[in-house]
Amino acid sequence: MKNISQEIIDSAFSYTAYRTMVDELFAQGKATGDDHSEAMLNYSKLNIFRMNRLDKTTRLTEEAVSRIGNVNKKVTWLVITEGWCGDAAQIIPVLNKMAEENENIDLKLILRDENPEVMDAFLTNGSRSIPILIILDAATLEVLNVWGPRPEVVQEMVMSAKLKANSNPENSEEIWDEVKKDTQLWYAKDKTKSIQKEVLDVL
Repeated sequence: MKNISQEIIDSAFSYTAYRTMVDELFAQGKATGDDHSEAMLNYSKLNIFRMNRLDKTTRLTEEAVSRIGNVNKKVTWLVITEGWCGDAAQIIPVLNKMAEENENIDLKLILRDENPEVMDAFLTNGSRSIPILIILDAATLEVLNVWGPRPEVVQEMVMSAKLKANSNPENSEEIWDEVKKDTQLWYAKDKTKSIQKEVLDVL
């Protein structure tokens, strides 16, 4: 399924509504999806903090402002996400800042586990990795381009960790914990520049 229905767009969250939903669920002791374990709640808590920080600190590059300003037809940026996803927390606030630069760009968000038919049309190496940005013609809903689930450097780090974990299953938890820390440090050092650049490349 590469076609996105208008019904999916109409039921999607705005960025503000998404943030409110994640916050309200956390206040109720819940994460998005069906897993409300302590681990998922901890991820949600960290991600709320990350998104709050990025909402305040993200600064678009001059190139980003210029090129986004040149988008002259209405498009929908549909993002597949979940509130517990660490990559999504680093990326979605940046997408929101970019979308705010041009009224022709409408940012919408849907939850992965509530939209499996959409997710399964945009797999990464066969996996349901998120976030995924789907750029659509707002009038026809034609898929113009896709980006995600994370910047290239981070994707390489994750794929390397996956190979290590598969070959060392007894140490897989330790390997994944380490890559989570390493990727978050990378995001902090990069200051959203790679996200901006890679999204500009698929505009």
